[in-house]
Amino acid sequence: MILQINFKSGMPIYLQVVDQIKVAAASGALRPGEVLPSIRPLAEELRVNRNTIAKAYSELESLGVIETLPGRGCFLKENHTALRKEVRRKLLTVEIDQAIVQAHHLQVRRDEFLALIHERMDALDRKRRTHEHHQEDDQS
Repeated sequence: MILQINFKSGMPIYLQVVDQIKVAAASGALRPGEVLPSIRPLAEELRVNRNTIAKAYSELESLGVIETLPGRGCFLKENHTALRKEVRRKLLTVEIDQAIVQAHHLQVRRDEFLALIHERMDALDRKRRTHEHHQEDDQS
C-alpha cells in the first residue's frame, strides 16, 4: 500500500491518510486481516508528525475500518463491506461528476450524454465477453 501526501491540497494530512486507506480497503489493495504499517515508520516515510498518523488510525478505528490489537499493531477489520460500497460509490460519483462537467463544457445534451454512457457500457460488455471467450479457447 503506497500512500501519497499532497502538502499543498489544503486537505488535512490525517484525512488524506484516512481516505487513502479507505480506498485501499474498498479496492482490495488492502486485504481484511492485513497489518497496516506501524505509526513511526509510516510517519518517517511520509515525512509527517507521528501524531498525524496516530490521529488517522484513531479515526479509522472509530469508523470501524481498522482494529488495534495491543502489541501486534493495526489491522484492516474483516467486515467492512458497507465501507467498500460507500467508498466505491464515492469514487465513482467523483468520476461521473467530472464527466458531466466535461459534457456541459462540450455542449453535449443530456439525452446524448446518457446514450453515450449506454453505448460505452455495451462496448465494454462486448469486449469483456470476447476476452472471456478467448480465454476459454486458450484453455482448450
